[in-house]
Amino acid sequence: MDISLDLSADRHVSRVCAGCFYRLRQLRRIRRSLDSDSLATLICAVINSRMDICNTVLAGAPKTVTDKLQQVLNAAVRVITGTRQFFDRGLGQILHDQQQWLDVPDRVLFKLAVTVHQCMNGRAPPYLSEHCTPVSSADTRRHLRSTNRHLLAVPRFRLNTYGRLAFSVAGPMAWNSLPDFILDPTSSTDCFRCLLKTYLFALY
Repeated sequence: MDISLDLSADRHVSRVCAGCFYRLRQLRRIRRSLDSDSLATLICAVINSRMDICNTVLAGAPKTVTDKLQQVLNAAVRVITGTRQFFDRGLGQILHDQQQWLDVPDRVLFKLAVTVHQCMNGRAPPYLSEHCTPVSSADTRRHLRSTNRHLLAVPRFRLNTYGRLAFSVAGPMAWNSLPDFILDPTSSTDCFRCLLKTYLFALY
């Protein structure tokens, strides 16, 4: 009996995409009965909620995996705007400017960074918070300039495939990749989310 475990995210992502496309086909049928705002709200509730569930496990996932989820977002925008499948011009502008949706890699980064911020404020479970160690608290790194930048210590890992996907590695790496003006552990969660989302949208 083969009891080997599938540690890749392909199966999970494929199931999520299949479920989302099925619901988009149903919503396309009733599109004429709804105005654009109502349709966008309905799609956001049905599709985005499924896209964001446990998406932090996709940190460091290959582009082939995140592209599958990005296709779902693009299809959702086409349903809202009523454009055909081959129409891609201006799709990113509608996705970012009008719908205020982040791309899939940025969604993962956003969720991961918010989780780290909650860990640093004591609002996360201990099994997550213990992996968010400030560089300033490490005895061997107190002389580094990074101690004044609210950076986190990134532990060493052996496997470049699965080791870097662990929260103990992916969380601090995501936090350290953000600009200094966002890295304020004392700020409220709402303020941090607002600054982070504004920064990510400005990159587009």
